[in-house]
Amino acid sequence: MARIKVHELRQKNKTELLAQLKDLKAELALLRVAKVTGGAPNKLSKIKVVRLSIAQVLLAVATVPCQESRFIVGMCFPERVALKWASLKTEKEKKKEMYFPMRKYAIKV
Repeated sequence: MARIKVHELRQKNKTELLAQLKDLKAELALLRVAKVTGGAPNKLSKIKVVRLSIAQVLLAVATVPCQESRFIVGMCFPERVALKWASLKTEKEKKKEMYFPMRKYAIKV
């Protein structure tokens, strides 16, 4: 399998991308079996290309616009979820802020 072009992946929908991902993973499994059994060198060098293709497909799946799950904020807008979690504090952080508050210094003029 030749390298996958990213602009071709962006034109596909999510189901096609997942089907392609499944095929790539099956091919990678076959290549790994060939590696263990002492396969041809061209198959061994193909492992890198297939792994790169899998990464590209996964990235394309993650960036596909969400039409069917638009009400779940985390699936379409991960940056919103990240902002929400960034503002929350753990119990340890809360105690640290309570017992060791920011020191206030006054400068005399």
